[in-house]
Amino acid sequence: MRVGFVNILGFPNAGKSTLLNALMGEKLAIVSSKVQTTRHRIKGILSTADYQIVFSDTPGIIEPQYKLHERMMAAVRSALEDGDLAILLVDLKQDWQRSDQLFSSLALKVPAIVVLNKKDLVSKEKLQEAILYFSKKAYCKKVIAIAAKSQQVSNLLDELLPFLPTGNPFYDTEQISDLQTRFFVGEIIRGKIYDTMEEEIPYHTAVMVREFKEKPGLIRILADIIVNRETQKGILLGQKGATIKKIGSEARKDIEVFLQEKVYLELFVKVRPRWRDNELFLNEYGY
Repeated sequence: MRVGFVNILGFPNAGKSTLLNALMGEKLAIVSSKVQTTRHRIKGILSTADYQIVFSDTPGIIEPQYKLHERMMAAVRSALEDGDLAILLVDLKQDWQRSDQLFSSLALKVPAIVVLNKKDLVSKEKLQEAILYFSKKAYCKKVIAIAAKSQQVSNLLDELLPFLPTGNPFYDTEQISDLQTRFFVGEIIRGKIYDTMEEEIPYHTAVMVREFKEKPGLIRILADIIVNRETQKGILLGQKGATIKKIGSEARKDIEVFLQEKVYLELFVKVRPRWRDNELFLNEYGY
């Protein structure tokens, strides 16, 4: 069988998390219109009788502004140093030359497929122009066009397999990720913050699940939402706690779907000034 590691790389908002979720048929990664949503390297393990592909969704590549960004870019560097194949994801509505400059600078050690995303949002002429543009690049072995948001990705899987070695599976075939359940619970909560809050609030928050207790018929989850300032805490709580209740209610529904269990969820908001630049806090919050 074909077995290999495939890393998804590109700029923020190119659709990397949407692509991972579409390939897996599971919502493993947060999807948001806001940039810098993905902060970790998230692995999705797709297994069939013929192959096991370990996909890695990586943070969008940016210039670090604080230590949290540095940790995020370290996750990208680790993806550059391993794997059997790279997916270089391009948003067809963004600047192709900028993507080309990024991909040329990566100094990849593995073959790369350029995947053109959002083909449903551009004309056939523009799509053909993009295919021709990237097919001439030295780093590109093949160009594939998809529409990840509408789940039009089945053709991509067939194109990946010839680049992967044969071997035995690295993971149990029932396993869909190497990350713990707590991680995905925290990500679901953080995703609801991105959905609910505007402006800078989502970028200043972290989520830490500090209690996860399984009881007969119920899972009890307590989680802290970390912010930088007291004013952010007030905005996140909302008038008479309305905003945090909405976030908690929406998150609980998605967590119950994910875990297939009844969930009791309680959220707390805590202020940790400059946590994004504090090594101890970053370690504590899983970064």
